[in-house]
Amino acid sequence: MKKRTAHNPPMVYTIKVEGCLDKKWADWFEGMEMNDEGEVTVLKGLVADQAALHGLLARVRDLNLVLLSVERCEPGQEKKR
Repeated sequence: MKKRTAHNPPMVYTIKVEGCLDKKWADWFEGMEMNDEGEVTVLKGLVADQAALHGLLARVRDLNLVLLSVERCEPGQEKKR
């Protein structure tokens, strides 16, 4: 388990939800890039900290979306996916 430090830098996350989310919701997800992959919407972007991540996940819940996955991209790998 990674030791918690006083300052954790922002990380890039990819969140996948079932269905095609209309682009009008993009602002609600705080600047996350939003793309459709078939019947899946992929949200990807920089997340400030764990509290911000939980806020995004709460919005997924509030929209009654089916959460498929949450993945943190390791530094240097965010452009490879």
